[in-house]
Amino acid sequence: MVKLIYCISKKPDMTVEQFQAYWRDVHAPIAGAIPGLRRYVQCHVVPETYGAQNKPGFDGAAELWFDNLDAMRAAMRTPEVAAALEDEKNFIDHSRVASFVTVENPVVG
Repeated sequence: MVKLIYCISKKPDMTVEQFQAYWRDVHAPIAGAIPGLRRYVQCHVVPETYGAQNKPGFDGAAELWFDNLDAMRAAMRTPEVAAALEDEKNFIDHSRVASFVTVENPVVG
């Protein structure tokens, strides 16, 4: 399995609550329809950790799991990914994102 980790930031005009609700309730079904996707996890920053002196580097991270790199590459060419990318414009500040493809190496558990 390979995992695409996508660190994202909310649009500046959104509250944390608006961002998390949109990502969870509107975007999740769109992203969840991507062909070949084996697992999709949203990691939301805990709202209580936001503070005047402690702003998280990102507002969340998505984990998208695929059988292998070829499956991920094939998925990226689908209309479902195009739809997910289009919807991202509604809640993500694309000037503040990062992504990388990983293979897990469990250490504990």
